[in-house]
Amino acid sequence: MIHLQRTEASHPDFLRLVKALDIDLAERDGPDHAFYAQFNTVDQLKHIIVAYEDQQAIGCGALKAYDAQTCEIKRMYLLPAHRGKGVASQVLNALEAWAKTLGFQKCILETGYKQPEAIGLYEKNSYLRIPNYGQYAGVDNSLCFGKDI
Repeated sequence: MIHLQRTEASHPDFLRLVKALDIDLAERDGPDHAFYAQFNTVDQLKHIIVAYEDQQAIGCGALKAYDAQTCEIKRMYLLPAHRGKGVASQVLNALEAWAKTLGFQKCILETGYKQPEAIGLYEKNSYLRIPNYGQYAGVDNSLCFGKDI
């Protein structure tokens, strides 16, 4: 059974998962990784969800205010052995529900062409392509998505 826990960025399970995520992204992004890494620090994240199965941390996600109405989904990751079971959708849906309680009306996010699993997850959960925003505007390898919540 999957258990979702709300926590903060200093939580050791979250930090372990983010480390695994960063290793995966460094391999996928290659020389572009340094550009993306600067936008993926966790010290400013206050709304984190960690997914557990049998008391083992297997996935995570976070949200961060982008503006008064919009939050950005950040640091989505699921250990490879647990993919394809709907856990990432559970984390994403829980982040969206939390965002609503915080007063946000829309979620946005950035992923890359080299992350087909992420693209599939977001499309499956009714996210639509939007123009690249903020620091991702004009970045050819970035794909941005949004969803009204």
